[in-house]
Amino acid sequence: MRISDLGEFGLIELVQQWTRHAGRPAQGDPSDVFRTVVDNGDDAAAVTFVKDGVTEVYTTDTMVEGVHFTAETTPWRDLGWKAIASNISDVAAMGGTPALAFVTLGLPADTLVDNIKELYAGMNEICREFGARVIGGDMVRSPIGFVTVALTGIAAGEPMVRTAAKPGHQVGVTGPVGGSAGGLRVLLEEKAVAGSEAEQLAMTHRHPRPHVPEGLTLVGYGVNSAMDVSDGLADDLAKLCSASGVAAVVWADSVPADPALKSVFSEEWLDLALYGGEDYVLLFTAPPDVMSAVIRTLPEGAAIVGEIIDGPAGTVSVLDPDGSLRVRGGAGWDHFG
Repeated sequence: MRISDLGEFGLIELVQQWTRHAGRPAQGDPSDVFRTVVDNGDDAAAVTFVKDGVTEVYTTDTMVEGVHFTAETTPWRDLGWKAIASNISDVAAMGGTPALAFVTLGLPADTLVDNIKELYAGMNEICREFGARVIGGDMVRSPIGFVTVALTGIAAGEPMVRTAAKPGHQVGVTGPVGGSAGGLRVLLEEKAVAGSEAEQLAMTHRHPRPHVPEGLTLVGYGVNSAMDVSDGLADDLAKLCSASGVAAVVWADSVPADPALKSVFSEEWLDLALYGGEDYVLLFTAPPDVMSAVIRTLPEGAAIVGEIIDGPAGTVSVLDPDGSLRVRGGAGWDHFG
């Protein structure tokens, strides 16, 4: 069997099985030092250290030239910002704040030094804004460029996880979706950017903002079920539902999107909002009373978009305003599918 037969998420499930109980020390009890509170398979892993009670969060992400970015669509400074942003978003999804980053670069030998300077300028910019710092890493020669970031963070309370959604919960997002996918379309199709709307979408793609404050707000209201939207709202909700053993319904007319997306892609905006990736807003579920309270506190653009129901694990149905089932108009990101 080839990994293309499994797809990215099928392969991830196998890796989780292979590693879940591996690596235990032969002697001593690690629970005397730390306990794993979030294991392999979520946005990040989390460990609480017994002595001081601090919970640390760990995540990593890779961006590969020709897969996640091209020189034509992503300037080096923006690449640096995005490489850190995707990791900060994973920490935010656990209800944490970012701390220390380690950066590994794979670089062709003819890469310009000025480009790498710009890359780190982008990294430093987002680290300053969110209170993180690059403290190490590695560099290797590679036929294609790639950037791998490993990031640590500190959880404010009990980390939010994908496995805690329950029937009766409502589904919310902390901001509009689809803007990054729309921005990528603008850049790839070289749509006229004379208007501010297309420029806004392009910036949304190149310069996404992780929802760290929003994650802290969710934790403060007792939300314990969340993940970030990196592969598309519908598909990420399906992952959350699969992890929780539930199904979900999304109300198409409740999905929030920036006016710029609706204007530039008037016929396609909803498919971009449902199936576009790299929005880095947070997707979360909560009982109706908690949801009602937290939505009022979140910034403009946050919305209740559906509900968790009993049903086949991982099934997500999108309903149009008339109650009919919406035919899938796109696909979330799958590296090997």
